[in-house]
Amino acid sequence: MSNSVKTFRDLVVWQKSHELVLEVYKTSKSFPADEKFGLVSQIRRASSSIPTNIVEGYKKKGNKEFLRYLNIADCSLEETKYHLLLAKDLIYLTEGDFNHLSSKCDEVGRMLSALQRRLSE
Repeated sequence: MSNSVKTFRDLVVWQKSHELVLEVYKTSKSFPADEKFGLVSQIRRASSSIPTNIVEGYKKKGNKEFLRYLNIADCSLEETKYHLLLAKDLIYLTEGDFNHLSSKCDEVGRMLSALQRRLSE
């Protein structure tokens, strides 16, 4: 890790994944009320697991443990992508919102992959 990284908040991948979670929460507010304990809960849980696992891995000792948590974050990202697709197909998300959130997911995914490669060196 770079000397400029003092806390997990300094990790750009955490910052971007946190922004994604905030947008997922905001967007999912408009989902139907009967989805509160279904899709809304699932998409929020999956998306919030991304930065949560980055934070937890960051505090672990050694790159091997951090990599394990980054892999879990990556899996949660894929789950989030599916929930977004489902929400779009159920017409809970507009095409524009889906594309915007998918783009955010892709950005976080690229950053997770880059950090995983860097820690594996």
